[in-house]
Amino acid sequence: MEYGVEVKKLDSQGRIILPVDWREAEVGETRELYVIKRKGYLKLVPKRRVDLTECFDKVDLGVASIGSWKAFEKKLYEERR
Repeated sequence: MEYGVEVKKLDSQGRIILPVDWREAEVGETRELYVIKRKGYLKLVPKRRVDLTECFDKVDLGVASIGSWKAFEKKLYEERR
C-alpha cells in the first residue's frame, strides 16, 4: 500500500471513491468505517473487531492473588488516598 495525499472529487451525490489498496488493506470484508466529523475535516477509521481476551492478565494489581475481594477493594481504595 502506498502512503500519501490524493486529491479526489465528489460526485453529484457527495460521494468519493476510496483508494482500492487502502480498502483492501485496512477495511477488509466488514466494509464498515467510523466517520468522525471535525471542524474542517472528516476522519475515516476502519471498524475492527477487538479481542478483549488479549488484555486479560495484563494488569498488574500489585498482589499475587485475590483471596478476598472485599479485602482487595479495601486495600486498593486505601492506597489511592
